[in-house]
Amino acid sequence: MAKNTICLWYDNDAEAAARFYAETFPDSAVSAVRRAPGDYPSGKEGDVLTVEFTVAGIPCLGLNGGPAFKHDEAFSFQIATDDQEETDRYWNAIVGNGGQESACGWCKDRWGISWQITPRVLTEAMAAGGDEAKRAFEAMMTMGKIDVAAIEAARRG
Repeated sequence: MAKNTICLWYDNDAEAAARFYAETFPDSAVSAVRRAPGDYPSGKEGDVLTVEFTVAGIPCLGLNGGPAFKHDEAFSFQIATDDQEETDRYWNAIVGNGGQESACGWCKDRWGISWQITPRVLTEAMAAGGDEAKRAFEAMMTMGKIDVAAIEAARRG
């Protein structure tokens, strides 16, 4: 296990979430499923307690802790994409698997984890600063899923 790992609290389906992420994103895998050695407040001995996994190279631990805590937008995964096809693939996988769309490249998966599906062209426009960044930012503010061609057009003015 990595020295620093992101721990994500799930009601009782950390394994399903981890397997979905592993199937959806490159450099992602489920590395271990640990079962409870005894009963606990929201589960029984033998239930999946934790799942060790990576999402796009980031080590994570899914904890089946019960319904006490819910995910919110204060935490999100940001996935950089190279083109519209990759942007569409990730967005559609998350939203199409029981997730929901939001604004400015944000969406949530069916477990409530927030994702930013961010084309590199948008990040590059923002880094350029000045009028180019302003135009790209204004275009992004009108979008749900990011439209790469529209961002490129905004960058050009």
